[in-house]
Amino acid sequence: MLRRRLRSGPIGGPAHTTGRATGSPSTLESAPSAAIQIAVVGAGEKVSADTLSLAEAVGRQIALRGATLVCGGLGGVMEAAARGAKSAGGHTIGILPGYDRTRANPFIEFAIPTGMGEARNVIVVACSQAVVALSGEAGTLSEVALALKLGRPVVALSAWGDLGGVLQTDSPADAVAMACELTGGSRPSRR
Repeated sequence: MLRRRLRSGPIGGPAHTTGRATGSPSTLESAPSAAIQIAVVGAGEKVSADTLSLAEAVGRQIALRGATLVCGGLGGVMEAAARGAKSAGGHTIGILPGYDRTRANPFIEFAIPTGMGEARNVIVVACSQAVVALSGEAGTLSEVALALKLGRPVVALSAWGDLGGVLQTDSPADAVAMACELTGGSRPSRR
């Protein structure tokens, strides 16, 4: 149950209401928890077939673990990862750089247009609990750096081997397992 409570505002200022969940602890504890959200970042253009294959496998593993995939919503690694997640029945969120939601790749379930260009990278990372990074360029590097700055775990898949604070693996399944474990939300696969 949501109950609004009147709180006084600043001295001499108007009062305002705040929403606060109320109820017994057992009611609150039984509320469903949100799915883990894992960002997949990597090159949007000029991507090797091997990297696209890895991205698709990562997306599939995210879905099999019951997590939600978050990405930049466009092509390359983003599209391959979203395709993998959707092929396994998972959910996908695309944080788009422009205002046109129709620019999202066909595997994005929830397209979020931002009109922020590359600055949307901070949203991709901030709404995720962990990041799996594949090879890419400056945009990908910015997402890795933002994740580290925000305290999000970063697992690099066959890339970014020389960055401090980034965990490494060559296996898509291990990358997703590590990401889930690092969020404290390790879940069994839905195979």
